[in-house]
Amino acid sequence: MKCVKIVFSPTGGTDRAAEIITAQWGIEAVTVDLCDRNLDFSQRHIHSDDLALIAIPSYGGRVPALAAERLSLIRGNGAACVLLCVYGNRAYEDTLVEMQDIAEKDGFKIIAAVSAVAEHSIVRKFAAGRPDDQDRQILRDFAGRILDKFQSGRQGVPQIPGKRPYKKAGSVGLVPKGGAACLRCGKCADVCPAGAISRDRPKTADKSKCISCMRCVTVCPHSARKANSIMVFAASKALEKVCATRKECELFI
Repeated sequence: MKCVKIVFSPTGGTDRAAEIITAQWGIEAVTVDLCDRNLDFSQRHIHSDDLALIAIPSYGGRVPALAAERLSLIRGNGAACVLLCVYGNRAYEDTLVEMQDIAEKDGFKIIAAVSAVAEHSIVRKFAAGRPDDQDRQILRDFAGRILDKFQSGRQGVPQIPGKRPYKKAGSVGLVPKGGAACLRCGKCADVCPAGAISRDRPKTADKSKCISCMRCVTVCPHSARKANSIMVFAASKALEKVCATRKECELFI
């Protein structure tokens, strides 16, 4: 038996939250990185006695389409599964229930679901520094309660919030570009989950492929890659009211 961490975390916040939970379980862990476009996800083997954690960020209240596509290729084989949705202190809306539907179709058995907050991937001032110490303490407590349920063999799918049909997915609006400081090192092209950046022309991105995940902005060693400042400012103003109040982690078990 092992812990299988299936994670889509372009800017790292989702993975940090996931790591808090899996570390608390103290079980041998294997990671399946849904951001790695070179993996054959249909060949990821999950055993029925494994404990899986599926960790995905909320993009506009939905599962990112690329993450959903790759997750749907993994066979759960009846393994117990915990869902973790991470969002930037706005709202996660239908993300968890969409994750539930995908995971159950894959053959996982949902035993718990968690929502957690991490720094907003586009407007970094929202939920800056999260998950923080308070979040870590709460998530460790959640992890202990989940492990107790798993080890006791208790069944039962938790009541997970969200609506079906899901809300309409938003369109991609922010496509980062390289500025004058770009040295064409190709780091962004190597790690882009969608393969939207060419190593030959790394300053630009293919708008038809970019998912606005901001990974290229996060990994650039020269801070040369940025999203349109006017659009980021507009997004910041739109989010100010809904992100003003601190949201807390939630457990559904």
